[in-house]
Amino acid sequence: MNTVHTVNMAIEEVLLAEPRGFCAGVDRAIEIVERALARFGRPIYVRHEIVHNTYVVDDLKAKGAIFIEDLADVPPGATLVFSAHGVSQAVRREAAQRGFQVFDATCPLVTKVHVEVAKLSREGYEFIMIGHKGHPEVEGTMGQLSEGIYLVEAAADVQRVQPRGAKLAVVTQTTLSVDDAALILAEVKRAFPHVREPKKQDICYATQNRQDAVKVMAPAVDVVIVVGSPTSSNSSRLRELAERLGAAAYMVEGAADLQPGWFDGRRRVGLTAGASAPDVLVQAVMDRLREFGAISIRKMDGVVENVRFPLPRGLSDRSMAALAQGTEPPRS
Repeated sequence: MNTVHTVNMAIEEVLLAEPRGFCAGVDRAIEIVERALARFGRPIYVRHEIVHNTYVVDDLKAKGAIFIEDLADVPPGATLVFSAHGVSQAVRREAAQRGFQVFDATCPLVTKVHVEVAKLSREGYEFIMIGHKGHPEVEGTMGQLSEGIYLVEAAADVQRVQPRGAKLAVVTQTTLSVDDAALILAEVKRAFPHVREPKKQDICYATQNRQDAVKVMAPAVDVVIVVGSPTSSNSSRLRELAERLGAAAYMVEGAADLQPGWFDGRRRVGLTAGASAPDVLVQAVMDRLREFGAISIRKMDGVVENVRFPLPRGLSDRSMAALAQGTEPPRS
């Protein structure tokens, strides 16, 4: 006999974080794949998930994108897109050697870190990188150099760093917890007082804005729902932050993941989304919360983001318009 779990659904209000969801780097990366498909037809190959969101990846697969990890899986002459997380110099060299047409969807804020590493390396610097081992962005940044870059995941790791010279700089994965990164950076500066910091912090504006919104929202609600995929670093950090601030917190990939028991006796719900989560998923979660009895949904005040990054040459509006008119030179 099946039993039905009944709960005291008493949701009075859902607070919707602002900002939430897609950032400019994610928008750009997805648009690059879609424009490449429109220009060159299917399939388009993408190294690694273009962004860490299952819904987005499945949608692009349906449109003709093929996601790979090994460039040996890409046929000669194919069009290849690098994901938003960036790639190592070794991957760039291999793609060039294999003769692929490459469009780089690396987030410009990640590219900024790569450029900084290359520039300071030429000046004789070694690096401490604050980040999570195995994350593709970290692998891409670490892979800008063949040596002289040391990964630290926690403050305790700093003591194990033994640079060869006196010139040391620090860089950071762009999607970290702002507070956690600050604690690790403080330990880096204590151990290496003359370490060079970036002129502007590496943690991206979107990651910081979404975390700041959760810092305002979490103390005002009983439970926080974060829309995002488990592979998304910035989404995971939002859930952890809400929990640290005293709210029950859950991450869901979509409305089907919501559990009625999470809302038993909880009157106020906070809702946000990671930078790689599309708004269609947030809307579906809101609809489900209404089914659970939510009376009102109120958008909180917050930062309005008006950032847009340019598209690569060959996929810009001008290029696509010329192609449509038949005036662009044929592909070489």
